[in-house]
Amino acid sequence: MKIRSRVISSLLVCLWGAIAGAATFSFAENAQGANSELAQLADVPAVVDCASLAKADISTVVGAKVTILSASKVQDGKPAPYCLVSGNIEPHIGFEVRLPLTHWTQRFLEGGCGGLCGSMNLGLSDPTWKSCLPATNGELVVAITDMGHSDSRENEMGFQVATTDYQSRIDFAYRGQHLTVLAAKALTQLYYGQTPRYSYFVGCSDGGREALMESQRFPNDFDGIIAGDAALNFVTQNTFFQEWINHTNAGADGKAILTRAKAAILHQAVLDKCDGSDGLKDGVISDPPGCHFDPTVTLCKQGQDPSKCLTQAQVKVAQELYLGAHDSEGNKLIAGGEPLGSEVSWVEGEGDEAPGVSPIANSVYQKVVFETPLPETASIRNLKYDRETFNLITKLHPLYDASDPDLTPFASHGGKLIIFHGLTDGGMPPLMSVAYYTAVQQFIGKSKADQFLRLYLFPGGNHCSGGVGAFNVDLLTPLMTWVETGKAPYRLVASHKPSDSRLGPPGQSAAPGDEKVDFTRPVYPYPVTTKYSGTGDPNDAKNFVEGPVSAASPESLKWLGSTLYTPHYQVWCTGHGASMTCEKNP
Repeated sequence: MKIRSRVISSLLVCLWGAIAGAATFSFAENAQGANSELAQLADVPAVVDCASLAKADISTVVGAKVTILSASKVQDGKPAPYCLVSGNIEPHIGFEVRLPLTHWTQRFLEGGCGGLCGSMNLGLSDPTWKSCLPATNGELVVAITDMGHSDSRENEMGFQVATTDYQSRIDFAYRGQHLTVLAAKALTQLYYGQTPRYSYFVGCSDGGREALMESQRFPNDFDGIIAGDAALNFVTQNTFFQEWINHTNAGADGKAILTRAKAAILHQAVLDKCDGSDGLKDGVISDPPGCHFDPTVTLCKQGQDPSKCLTQAQVKVAQELYLGAHDSEGNKLIAGGEPLGSEVSWVEGEGDEAPGVSPIANSVYQKVVFETPLPETASIRNLKYDRETFNLITKLHPLYDASDPDLTPFASHGGKLIIFHGLTDGGMPPLMSVAYYTAVQQFIGKSKADQFLRLYLFPGGNHCSGGVGAFNVDLLTPLMTWVETGKAPYRLVASHKPSDSRLGPPGQSAAPGDEKVDFTRPVYPYPVTTKYSGTGDPNDAKNFVEGPVSAASPESLKWLGSTLYTPHYQVWCTGHGASMTCEKNP
């Protein structure tokens, strides 16, 4: 048996297709994608030939040596012809920029990459553009980067760089995305004779971390940002959380304790308890944080068929997974554990083979998270769940994490930020997004935060895509509308297709093809939930209304890393081969 693979995927809502293997969001109902409410921006034609960009010198603007590798027209490009520019920012940051040959409407979009990055994929997928006209019409300059370790383009599951290359850590942490912004905007200036009027960033998983990093470290880079299922507490989420499921479910004999069949029994018990709180039993739990489930209800009773219930050891595994990683004294090492409703994705395979090891977590453990990299033979299976290890792992929190609650500079710039998370995400705990959102509100005040920040939680949504709930949604158009016209988003409508419910690793869904939507649901800004009105087609979002407010309790958000949500903790570093120097506020 393999424990469920934690594929950390990337996502560009409304525009791009599978980046790092993720399916994208694609649906908006009626006026949600009200493109008529966007700023009416004139087309700007190119002022130079595409090929001339191959000789562009933008190093001074970027602040590092930039080598343009190629610049050529792609006449059969989707959704419209474009000028493709590929380049490298010293030392190893690869980037690509696509500039529309015609009908550029002065907007720029950069995308985050998932996993540990190391690859670039600008693959476009037609079903993802249905309500986002600037994307549908090919009106956006778009850019993406490998974030500084391009030698792993074929293996995003690991950090495939020399452990002595400390600059690669810095580029991955924050430098790669920012310098790509500067390069893309410089090329836009050269090609069209002006920089973008509006700039946007969209990312999920590590791309969500990259999105938040941009809002915190470089508040003037973007006007609007979407951060999904973010690995914002990178150092703890990619160690303690990622490996906890394997650590917890391994028996003394090395075999898995909780099997897939028993996880399904547990899941049904969760539905029996938690489904229906929104007025409709539909297999989707609308408010997992608001449901209090005790897995001991699945414990086998005397004389009961053992195939229909759980053993004491299996119940213990469930309790530990819901609780999340902690030390022997009960101190939480992460905010939140496996969410209610995610049980069926905990285990792959039908037997009781030994739990596997998360390749991403293992790579982070070996090469990224500690100040001194560990040898290739080191395994995250040896990770200790104690305060001492927590302190060691969080030493590089000031480099990698994106948890600064002071978004005042971003707000002052006029920036708007939408954070979203799938509520059955087993790849990154939803409470981490809630914890950060809460920290921002507490630091700058709720009324100020409401002027530029929204959090949307999607019931039944897996990691970045898929799941039993409606998790296909156009978030880019509402963000653009908010930025360009000042109309803040509120009620959004998401859709579900049959293939979205396919079991498998989080972040993976069956190709949508020509599937028809089977139901839609509205979603409101956190902490407002959704409920069925009691009449009308339960598959139609128009028959759902606002539910009660359900905010996470302060106790549920307490963990050893609560003090990491402090302002201005970041360090700025320079690599020197096998070492680096860092300082605050350089």
